[in-house]
Amino acid sequence: MSQDLARNAAVMTRYAEAWKAGDRAALVGCYHDQFTLHYAGTNPLSGVHRGKAAALQALAAVSQKTARQLLEVIDVMAGAARSAIVVREAFHRDGATAEIERTLVYTIADDRLFECWVYDQDQALVDRFLA
Repeated sequence: MSQDLARNAAVMTRYAEAWKAGDRAALVGCYHDQFTLHYAGTNPLSGVHRGKAAALQALAAVSQKTARQLLEVIDVMAGAARSAIVVREAFHRDGATAEIERTLVYTIADDRLFECWVYDQDQALVDRFLA
């Protein structure tokens, strides 16, 4: 296993464990100060959120609008160039609930998550919840 692959696997495992434990401080610590979040779709949060503060603000807005809840970490993958996590989350809003599978693809720098692209199983559903 290459050093980059081993480091990336350790970062992704640390991130997955913090997410599963609901440890917000540990989650925030996983993000690089220059973290960039690419959020797809046609909802008000779609677009590129540059910098840790802006990305965390967007993630907080998703949680606020959807009362999202992690149901399962399906898989954690690490490569030398890209790493990913596949999760299943529940979104709740206005009496409606939906489960969605999401794939988050990352680049890693300085042993922190540096950039993320979010791919949702049903983007139209996510857009409706975030509208």
